[in-house]
Amino acid sequence: MSETTAPVTLSITPGKALALRWAGFIALLAAAVMIIAGGTVWGVVTSQLRAEKITVSEDAAFLGGADVAGPFSAFAQADIISTHAKNMTDGKTYAELDKDDPLRATVMNASFLRTSLFTSVVSYGVSAFVIGVGILFGIIGWVILTIAPRRRAAVATVPVTPAE
Repeated sequence: MSETTAPVTLSITPGKALALRWAGFIALLAAAVMIIAGGTVWGVVTSQLRAEKITVSEDAAFLGGADVAGPFSAFAQADIISTHAKNMTDGKTYAELDKDDPLRATVMNASFLRTSLFTSVVSYGVSAFVIGVGILFGIIGWVILTIAPRRRAAVATVPVTPAE
């Protein structure tokens, strides 16, 4: 059997209420900036990849024949470039090839292409992260503005029920 306790009240002074509202507005502003910035970077990376007119090799593990215009197609093309380079060199990397090996320049170019494609994949990941954090900030800002008293001169008393 549990004991019944009176609810505890939490008083918010006008100064604290104003600070809460400012925190809510700042969180909403940060949310908008993050979502817009993340979406803009996503769009720029996509447009730059499309401008290169790269097509995923038909023998790729997935998305063969697709235009490289997103994180998955960029990853697929980077993966197949690695496979092609290793097939040419019997599994050796650029660093493992002799300095006078005629394939060294080709494998170096393959390595540079892979790095560039992986950079775009990372850019997509960072963009998605920033958009996600922006959404989280938006939710937090909305919650703060919902619970903060709206009138500056008012003192709010919020009932708080202790956890059982």
